[in-house]
Amino acid sequence: MANAMSTQEQLACLILDEVAALTRDGEGITRESYGKGEELAMQAIENYAQTMGLIAERDAVQNLWLRLPEDKRDAPAVVIGSHLDSVPQGGNFDGLAGVVAGMLVLDRLRDDIESAPPVRVLALRGEESAWYGKAYTGSLALLGQLPASALQLRHRSGTGTLGEALAACGADVDAIERGKAAVDPKRIAAYLELHIEQGPVMITRGWPTAIVTGIRGNMRHNRVTCIGETGHSGAVPRWLRKDAVLAVAELLSRMDEHWRVLLQMGMDLVMTTGICTTPANSHAVSVIPGEVQFSFEVRSQDKDTLERFYQLMQDECSAIARERGVSFEFDQRLYSAPATMDAGWIKAFEEAASVSGASAVHIPSGAGHDAAVFANAGIPSGMVFIRNANGSHNVHEAMDTADMMQGVELLIGALQGRGAP
Repeated sequence: MANAMSTQEQLACLILDEVAALTRDGEGITRESYGKGEELAMQAIENYAQTMGLIAERDAVQNLWLRLPEDKRDAPAVVIGSHLDSVPQGGNFDGLAGVVAGMLVLDRLRDDIESAPPVRVLALRGEESAWYGKAYTGSLALLGQLPASALQLRHRSGTGTLGEALAACGADVDAIERGKAAVDPKRIAAYLELHIEQGPVMITRGWPTAIVTGIRGNMRHNRVTCIGETGHSGAVPRWLRKDAVLAVAELLSRMDEHWRVLLQMGMDLVMTTGICTTPANSHAVSVIPGEVQFSFEVRSQDKDTLERFYQLMQDECSAIARERGVSFEFDQRLYSAPATMDAGWIKAFEEAASVSGASAVHIPSGAGHDAAVFANAGIPSGMVFIRNANGSHNVHEAMDTADMMQGVELLIGALQGRGAP
C-alpha cells in the first residue's frame, strides 16, 4: 500500500497544479519569458508565499525573492532557486519544481532556523533561450552580467525585443544596460538548485535523485543563412548548381563526422540543428533552393572543446562555400560558459543522502541551468536532480512529487550539515 502524502507533498501538488492550470496552452504549458504565462506563475507563487507566511519581494530586474520573516540574521544567505518560464508547449516541472522545493525548505526550517544558514528562495525569470535566443537572462541581469547587446535580441515571432519585454514587466533596463547588479554577489553565500533531469538516464537507471557534478556550456547561432542560387530543377546541371539545401546537408554531415571522431577521442560534446528551413514563398518541387536558414548549437563541459568544434564548423563553411559556390551569413554568436559544481556542496549532498537514504549517484547535466551563471560568478553552487520520465521541453514531462520530496530532504540535510554561520 502506498504511503499517504505528507502535508508538504500535498502543498507541493497544489502549487504545481495551480500554476499548470493558469499557464496551460492546449496540451502543454507555455510560460513566455517576461510574458503573460511567466507573470501568472510569478503571481501564483507570490500568493502561495503569502498564504505560507513568507515575505515575497521583487528585485530591480523582476526576479522574485522569498524569505522567512522570523529569520533576522544579516549574514550572507544560501539561495535556493530556479526559473518559472518554459519553452512553448513545454512541461510543468522544468524550473517550477525547484522553486516549489525551495518554498518547502523555508517552511521546514521555520521551527529550527538556527540549524542552517540564512536561506532565501529565488524565482528567476527568463532562463529559457526559446523566446529571445539568449539563456539565463534573469540570473545574468541579477548579477549585472547580461550583455547590453542582448537587449536588442528579437522575439521568436520577429516582433519586439528583449529590452522592450523587460521594460514592459517593470525591470530597470537602464541599470541592466550599465551592467549594474540587482544584488551584491557577496550577499550570496551559495546557490543551490533542484531541477528535473531533462534526459533519460535517471529514469532508466531507477535513480530518484542524483547529485550534479557540472553543467555543459553552449555556443550557438540562432540563425545561419546559406545563400546559393535559385534555379529551374530541370534546366541547371549539377556542376552549375548552387544548391543551398545540398550545401547545408553536406555541412551537417561533415560536422556529424567531426562529432563522432571527437567522441572517440574522449571529449564531451553534443551538436544540434533544431531549425532548418527554406523560404516559404519559393517552395516548389521544381525549384532549386537558393537559400536555407538553420540554427547551430554545440554543447560541452569543456570550453576548449566548444571553441575547437566551432572553428571546425567555420572551416567547413568556408570549404563548402568555395566548392559549391554558396555563402554563409551568421547572426550574433551566443555563448554560455560550462560550470563545475562546488566540491563542498557535493560532499554535503552526499552526507545528507547517507542520512536520509536518498540516492547519491553523480551525474553531469547536459542541459543548461541558472546554477552555471552563479558558479561562473564565483558563487559556490550545487544542484540536485530529480528523475523525470519522457524527457523535457515537451508536454509529457512526468515528475513524481515523492521523488521531489526526497530532493527536498537532500537540500535540508545539506543546509543543516553545513550549519549556521
